[in-house]
Amino acid sequence: SNAAQVRYNSNWLKDMTLEDSIKILANLTYAQTIKRDMFQKRIEDGKDLYLHEFMYPMMQAYDSVAMDVDGEVGGNDQVFNMLVGRDLMKKMKNKGKFVLALKLLADQSGKKMGKTEGNMVALNERPEQIFGKVMSWGDSMIMLGFELCTLVPWAELAGLKDQLDKGVNPRDLKLKLAEEIVSICHSKPAALAARTSFLSVFAEGVMPENATEIEAAEGGLLVEEALKSGIVFSKSEFRRLIDEGAVKDMESGQKITDVGFKVKQDSSFKIGKHRFLKIKIK
Repeated sequence: SNAAQVRYNSNWLKDMTLEDSIKILANLTYAQTIKRDMFQKRIEDGKDLYLHEFMYPMMQAYDSVAMDVDGEVGGNDQVFNMLVGRDLMKKMKNKGKFVLALKLLADQSGKKMGKTEGNMVALNERPEQIFGKVMSWGDSMIMLGFELCTLVPWAELAGLKDQLDKGVNPRDLKLKLAEEIVSICHSKPAALAARTSFLSVFAEGVMPENATEIEAAEGGLLVEEALKSGIVFSKSEFRRLIDEGAVKDMESGQKITDVGFKVKQDSSFKIGKHRFLKIKIK
């Protein structure tokens, strides 16, 4: 069988002795390791580098050796670590390893889509959630989103880029992008329904019928309920949204400014640009 396998590097790292570690480290030089762009940035900024940080590239590199891989695929932010792995494979097993680096979904500043930014798209989320999160991506991510996340033909992508360059409203293309992504994760009908829901909600400013609904005890913290519902991925994300004024009580229209806000009655909240949460008190 050629099925994908999930392997945990704890299987080979947890039993590694100091002697084992030193033998592996003996294959890596300081000059090689210090080239890592993150380390260079820290040096330029006058910040400390700790010795244990030099261990990370070694541990990731050893994963290739332990699994005896022929190649490694990763984001272009992992090129350094993957190349260290290729070098270690050659020295320890006299074997080559190809490295394939892929683009990351990031905005013009290099900020990646992720949990911290609150715009990470999970494949198992509801169509409306995926659609809303894609719509929250920056305009600079539109074409990259089409390239990395859809099956739109290259010839058509060129036409879409031309439209952007000529001043078409980015929102129109983002609607198409969101529809394409939801179609892949769910279905075309689900994507069309999510698009209709999105447009009605933000044109009329009403709570969508299919908003996330949960039950909670009276006096529960909104941040905890938001985490429980999956609307946000971390307390730091919720805190950032509070600081940005992006959490609102839909019934009163008031912004929530307290991270420790408690839910004392049945309530509806808008969290971020495109996320909605209904809480019913038990």
